[in-house]
Amino acid sequence: MKFRDIFCWLACVVSLGAPASAHSVQEIVNKAPNGLAQTPPMGWNSWNKFACNITEATVRATADAMVASGMRDAGYEYVVIDDCWHGARDADGFITADAQKFPSGIKALADYVHSKRLKFGIYSDAGRLTCGGRPGSQGHEYQDALTYARWGVDYLKYDWCNTGDRNAKEAYALMAHALRQSGRPIVFSMCEWGTAKPWLWAQNVGNLWRTTGDIWDSFAKNDKAHDWAHPVLSIVDQNEPLWQYAGPGHWNDPDMLEVGNGGMTTSEYRSHFSLWAMMAAPLMAGNDIANMDEATRSILLNKDVIAVDQDALGIQGRRVAKDGDKEVWVKPLTGGARAVLLFNRGEQPVRIQATADHVGIPATQRAKVRDLWAHRDMPRWKGSLEAEVEPHGVAIFRVGP
Repeated sequence: MKFRDIFCWLACVVSLGAPASAHSVQEIVNKAPNGLAQTPPMGWNSWNKFACNITEATVRATADAMVASGMRDAGYEYVVIDDCWHGARDADGFITADAQKFPSGIKALADYVHSKRLKFGIYSDAGRLTCGGRPGSQGHEYQDALTYARWGVDYLKYDWCNTGDRNAKEAYALMAHALRQSGRPIVFSMCEWGTAKPWLWAQNVGNLWRTTGDIWDSFAKNDKAHDWAHPVLSIVDQNEPLWQYAGPGHWNDPDMLEVGNGGMTTSEYRSHFSLWAMMAAPLMAGNDIANMDEATRSILLNKDVIAVDQDALGIQGRRVAKDGDKEVWVKPLTGGARAVLLFNRGEQPVRIQATADHVGIPATQRAKVRDLWAHRDMPRWKGSLEAEVEPHGVAIFRVGP
């Protein structure tokens, strides 16, 4: 397609689709969902481990490792480049890749990822600049959406740095419309940090929306290095009350996984992964997959816990009981089953019990019980579950037919 043809197409789209014209922001928000992400997205994102030190070689090695490790077969499908892939915009305003970091270009990289039977994701920002100081998409929404479609992008993470006085609802609705007009199905990940409460209005705009600031690779609430950084417990307590807003195609996003990055114990990482699964959160690994150890692999590849996250019913689990540091969480699953998580926030081992009232399954009902970390069947359900839970640890079970 020649540039003048693209320009005419863009002019038409902008005149018909921008919120300031015939289509109001509310009309865009009210459009039917895009039909994508019927279960929480799973994959890998470069930021937590590599930040701006991301290259084409690293992405290719990660795609290779996702296949070789079994992650692809376990459900991880998106390979997402976060910030700092960008070069300058060309003379016509189209975004280019950093030629030193991505010498083959983004289209060739996307093709490589697709050749592995994986999907490809990319990052941009609703401001003039990204958080890393690269060109953002403000004023170029339709150009960028068209570029991503031509490159073969399947997933867009859209950040909220350097946005000035922009209205979040308008900015995200505009990019959502641009993506739909691009002619390619692209999952839309809204990274607005929850400031504008997107769970109240974005159900038909994005497929997932961040509910908190950025995750920090630590567990306890007092392990906070920066104002923007949130340890696991802090994020859990911010995300859990929003359970009623999640569902197929529109998910609460408590940020990417830190499993394997070194800031927590193996027990804490198991808790992190289990809580994300209970909250029907996107499972976006953030570690160096090509060099992960066996403990990390065993967590990320726990198919029983992944099945809790990916359950087709799409209900976010929630805390149903709390006694000091002892918590009981329940997530309804298809076919009348329940995922039940016993969580110990404290510093000493404790015994935690979930009753029939907590779980929502009568004591007289015949049901199987499976321990999802021990990978073994337990005695049949008799109206309660009880386990000794290590400090900062969890026990998680599936109870049902």
